[in-house]
Amino acid sequence: MWATSPACTELETHVLDWLVEMLGLPRQFDSHGRGGGVIQDTASSATLCALLAARERATGWRSNAQGCDRRLVAYVSSQTHSSIEKAVRIAGLGSEQLRRLDVDESFAMRPEVLERQLAADRAAGLQPCFVCATIGTTASNAIDPLPAIGRLCAREDVWLHVDAAMSGSAALCPEFRFIHDGLEHADSYCFNPHKWMFTNFDCDCFYVADRDALIRTLSILPEYLRNRASESGRVFDYRDWHVPMGRRFRALKLWFVIRWYGVAGLQHHIREHVRLAQEFATWVEADDRFELAVPPPLNLVCFRHRGGDRANQELLEALNASGALYLTHARLHDRLTLRLCVGQTQTEARHVREAWERIQRLARPV
Repeated sequence: MWATSPACTELETHVLDWLVEMLGLPRQFDSHGRGGGVIQDTASSATLCALLAARERATGWRSNAQGCDRRLVAYVSSQTHSSIEKAVRIAGLGSEQLRRLDVDESFAMRPEVLERQLAADRAAGLQPCFVCATIGTTASNAIDPLPAIGRLCAREDVWLHVDAAMSGSAALCPEFRFIHDGLEHADSYCFNPHKWMFTNFDCDCFYVADRDALIRTLSILPEYLRNRASESGRVFDYRDWHVPMGRRFRALKLWFVIRWYGVAGLQHHIREHVRLAQEFATWVEADDRFELAVPPPLNLVCFRHRGGDRANQELLEALNASGALYLTHARLHDRLTLRLCVGQTQTEARHVREAWERIQRLARPV
């Protein structure tokens, strides 16, 4: 509570407002109006809070008192992170009420598919309540078309949450802020400084356009928590902004990162990581044994050996067993795909070059 930790509370509010400016986020998310930000542990928790607020708003604040309305429906793309389904289960909607929508060739959500599904569910007597769009999907770094999705959600009065867990940090650089086009339509947004903003785990920045909706959803006020500061309405009690009642002081480490690097320093690393990833992509394209699974928008390169799944699995295992680098994988178009991500503070051009040379040495002929 502010009453017991005023300095911690005030610093967190200030740092999150700074990030609104640093990332060029819509002003609806800063604390000077109806919105505001809070530090969650992970994007999974942020998503759950957004979904709970969406559930309550859709039911006129009845679900907390009467139980979840089984007519509520949530919508994601087939590429959306699995934490959304977990949140749907925890919030009481159930996995059967989660719609997984087809994606386009770049693995991004298709607004026309969302529109048709919303109409079909309403015609069936169901109530759409929540859409999650993603800026930088886990498997391929796909960016969902926020402008079209946002306009549709505004028209349909459906809560729009935007998950930018890793890729949101790219917006520190003005030239990459296109990823946030359409964000003004969102009801909530989150990104993880612990992923690509060099902050120790755990640290997720979660923003809402209407903090009253979130607080009304999560607040419980027994007598032992009553105090004059809270009752004045002039302070933030972050205990009402997430699931746990107690919380860690995560704002200080984020403040130190911003103070140490400065905005220019953070931008330098982001730009360099994107440059290195794009250069790596050109090397992949120039080698006849490999192909890009999808053009890389930022710092994640999805590529594969043309020899098929077995060749890619063997290459992945050999590379990771070497201890010199670590790649992850995904299935895109039902084909095993290797993923190289550039995003660590101390990664330099020589590391990426050495990684590619090792990949070339270990890869078998087609």
